[in-house]
Amino acid sequence: MRLEEAVREYVRDGSHISIGGFTINRNPMAAVYEIIRQKVRNLHLYVHSNGQGADELIGAGCIEKIEIGYGGNGKFAATCIRFKKAVQEGTIEIEDYSNYQMTLRFLAGSMGLPFLPTRSSLGTDIINKWGFSRGMRKNDPKIPNQKLVVMDSPFGDWMDTEKVVLVPAINTDVTILHVQKADRQGTGRIMGLTFADVEQAKSAKRLIITCEELVETDDLRSTPDQNQIPFINVDAVVHVPNGAYPTACYKYYDYDPVYLNDYARAAHDEQLFKEYLEEYVYSVKEQKELIALVGKERIEAIKADPRTGYAVNLKRS
Repeated sequence: MRLEEAVREYVRDGSHISIGGFTINRNPMAAVYEIIRQKVRNLHLYVHSNGQGADELIGAGCIEKIEIGYGGNGKFAATCIRFKKAVQEGTIEIEDYSNYQMTLRFLAGSMGLPFLPTRSSLGTDIINKWGFSRGMRKNDPKIPNQKLVVMDSPFGDWMDTEKVVLVPAINTDVTILHVQKADRQGTGRIMGLTFADVEQAKSAKRLIITCEELVETDDLRSTPDQNQIPFINVDAVVHVPNGAYPTACYKYYDYDPVYLNDYARAAHDEQLFKEYLEEYVYSVKEQKELIALVGKERIEAIKADPRTGYAVNLKRS
């Protein structure tokens, strides 16, 4: 599919969605920008530890609620700027979990289970502080009736564990991932760290994958152990070179420190952020136009070294 078609088909106002990647690594940015351009609203977003993608969706007014482990852009923003502002001003509803709990929630969803047990967050206020009220939970059948449940271990103190925390499963309406390689059938290959992307993929009712390379099926089947996304989970495949830009895509390109620094400055100021959205999102129709706008010199500077998978001699400050 074309990206515009995939977003229009599967991402609707009020959808429960998740996006893949980690902080400034392999965010599905082309899809994020298309969601913003289509002015999709009132989304309920689930992210493990996202950065640029979540921040831009929130800043553009697409997100109503978010469930999250962490939101940050590394040294460019220890806490995502528009995310932080929205939380402080109360323009979005937020419920927080530990990073591990978010992974377990996606895993539970992928296994068809209603919950999974863990010890993560015992003794912390993650258990006590709920972001979503009981009334909100009652009115939205897609939200579990409790944030977390602490219970006695049914095995007593075996393994020195008396209490466990039950975390509710996540089953999104649609999840969007960016991968390095995919075929037309939908098999996807992630190179490098997968983060929680595989669990997100398998817990989604619908799955869109954007890819750097659209390859022949035989290319992926020659080394099947390196493929993590089964085609049976995938609803749309979109070929989008540089689809994670300005975040990194291992083996293809690094993050763009110039773009991320400029974004951070703009994100702190309302007028500058509006100007940013107009120039870099609304005024371009697709990712290749954004890449052309940024310029060949910048794209060359972040090109990945074949041996290391990262850009060498990149001025990351």
